[in-house]
Amino acid sequence: MAIQTFTAAQILTAAQMNALQGNDYNQTVSTKTANYVLTAADKGTRIAMNAAGATSITVNTSLFSAGDSLFIQNIGAGTCTVTAGTATVTTASSLALAQWGGGTLYFTSASAAIFFSQQSATYGVATGGTSSSITVGGINYTLLAFTSDGTLTVTKAGLFDVMLIGGGGGGSNYNPDFNGGGGGAGGVAVATIYLDAISQAVDVGAGGTGASISPTSGLTSFLGSLTVGSTVAPVAVGGGAGGAAGTAKAGGSGGGQSTAGGASAGGSGTSGQGNAGSGGIGTNLATGGAGGGGGAGAVGGAGTALIGGAGGAGLSIATFIQTATTVAGGGGGQRQSGSSGAGGTGGGGAASNAGTGTAGTANTGGGGGGGATGAAGGSGVVYVRFKV
Repeated sequence: MAIQTFTAAQILTAAQMNALQGNDYNQTVSTKTANYVLTAADKGTRIAMNAAGATSITVNTSLFSAGDSLFIQNIGAGTCTVTAGTATVTTASSLALAQWGGGTLYFTSASAAIFFSQQSATYGVATGGTSSSITVGGINYTLLAFTSDGTLTVTKAGLFDVMLIGGGGGGSNYNPDFNGGGGGAGGVAVATIYLDAISQAVDVGAGGTGASISPTSGLTSFLGSLTVGSTVAPVAVGGGAGGAAGTAKAGGSGGGQSTAGGASAGGSGTSGQGNAGSGGIGTNLATGGAGGGGGAGAVGGAGTALIGGAGGAGLSIATFIQTATTVAGGGGGQRQSGSSGAGGTGGGGAASNAGTGTAGTANTGGGGGGGATGAAGGSGVVYVRFKV
């Protein structure tokens, strides 16, 4: 039964004593089948949510005091979310309870509570993209690959591993004063996140056109309340554009750069998602190559007097998708009258002396090569996996 208040010298009936004894071992249970707002009478009881669809339990102020508690459990198929109404609710776990999940709601004041979850986080289930079965480190997963925009439909709330690769930046065009710098590779972001049972749009960043930064790749609605094992936000930054002096752009990886009057640095990479591009060298087209764009695995190569810089190496993702695959290589830098830079391993496009650079490979986030016409970067890709 709910906690009661007794007065001095009050004589308890047999029914009251039996109820008190029962409460020590079996809390009074009230079953809810729809959204519910807690009341003061719920103190010391057990709330059991039993609904096929998503529900919520709302917590408001001035109903409970410091030290009060109650237990919330979900026995229904739909996710039940403990929701802060006018009170605040904090947790080190998740406020979204999958079926058979539960925990204690403990009040530190009349307006603040902590939810101590007693469920260990488990992997969810989802559909979308191209599905395959993989085994990594002896663990079986379902892998969903999105090579274009799509929808991730989460049919069971839980944890998901995500790898997001942004589109590659475009290589730069040369002009009478500067060679074309290589485009930076798209950023690579990896995280384990909690997602509710809801459909989410997946954005796959296109490669940047010549000398342009690429869009990001990611989940457009990050609705989960828990990020586990990583502080990386669930979005991968697009690659930076290659450019002439002073114009190489930052991105997932920085764009390569050409220069007049000596060496200079290329665009910077986004911390944790890529590397910097490199600068060119020399005073004009005849004496210096442009720098290569940065890759996810290494900085772009510097341009020299005779050679354009190579694109930075990409990153192997075999430990995520099982298949031996390298992504996010930087684009090569141009050298108009010499040797132009090669693209970085992982889809980076090579530069061209006098023609159009090679585009970054689709769905690798590779940067485009510089050239008389800078090439586009490769589009990104989004991978989502869950244990089976």
